[in-house]
Amino acid sequence: MISNQILQNTIDGTKNITDKDYAVLDTDGIVLATTTNSADDYVKATIEFVESDMDAEFNGPCNMYKVFDSGQLEFVLLAFNEGQDTTAGKILAFQIEELLVAYKERFDKDNFVKNLILDNMLLVDIYNRAKKLHIDIEERRVVMIVRFDEDKNGDEFDKVRSIFGGKNKDFVTSVDESSVIVVKDMGENGTYEDIEKTAKVIVETFKDKKKGVRVSYGTIVDELKEVSRSYKEAGMALDVGKIFFGEKDIIAYSVLGIGRLIYQLPIPLCKMFIKEIFDGKSPNQFDEETLATINKFFENSLNVSETSRQLYIHRNTLVYRLDKLEKSTGLDLRVFEDAITFKIALMVVKYMDYMESQEF
Repeated sequence: MISNQILQNTIDGTKNITDKDYAVLDTDGIVLATTTNSADDYVKATIEFVESDMDAEFNGPCNMYKVFDSGQLEFVLLAFNEGQDTTAGKILAFQIEELLVAYKERFDKDNFVKNLILDNMLLVDIYNRAKKLHIDIEERRVVMIVRFDEDKNGDEFDKVRSIFGGKNKDFVTSVDESSVIVVKDMGENGTYEDIEKTAKVIVETFKDKKKGVRVSYGTIVDELKEVSRSYKEAGMALDVGKIFFGEKDIIAYSVLGIGRLIYQLPIPLCKMFIKEIFDGKSPNQFDEETLATINKFFENSLNVSETSRQLYIHRNTLVYRLDKLEKSTGLDLRVFEDAITFKIALMVVKYMDYMESQEF
């Protein structure tokens, strides 16, 4: 359904051109948009006009036009002080009818895209509906999810849509109160760098939001039927990114690495793994100095010299800390296999802590 704001903008624009007043009322005589205070005086006349067989009525200072949507009466347009020249009123009525057609098509496409990304359609239905809606089946696309840490307050959807400049091949929709979903057309040469740039623009657009915004995206797919997969990937990127990449406001499915495997592990299996590695202890019990040393050592790809330099400690001090850690855990972080085991264990503990926090 076309919004009252769109109707208001339409009659405001026409008034600026013709210097005449207009109003749009529904079939119950309720004023939806107006450029004059006189519209309320014609409520009774409008209702009588609705019940008549006429499509237009020229009556003194106010002419009336019926506006139809697929043969169904939708609105009544009031045109004030037109006189004998009814051209502007007729054009405006026609323009509103065309807007109804355009918005209905957008609504149909929006429903199609929602069912597509949620995987609610059979393959044959996807192809048939896409053909009717003039949507290309073989086109490179990617799904982006814009997640707000607080519920949307009304203007987020339009802001995201405005970023894409109303391109016919990009679709912007929503399936819940905290997200806006973009099915972005990538053309023949679009790259992941292009997606990253677009994501940065979105984040910058909402930098004034108190609790911020995060953007995730899946992989580029070549066929319409694969869009749902890209959506699921983007959704996983949001969830996994929140656990393992909490400092990032843009996260791609392709960079999740082992995090997406850990995310799918059952908690009992995780607890069993941690018990085997740390003998009932938890990395959370390590002191702050030890944890800082471990993280910096991993950041520098197990390079002892560079780690000691960045920690502003002597090389021997770092070696002492690593030896101490090996005695308590049985894992030597200077050995690649042990380092991998320890890194995975840290991620598993982080995942377990996150899942436990979600239960409250």
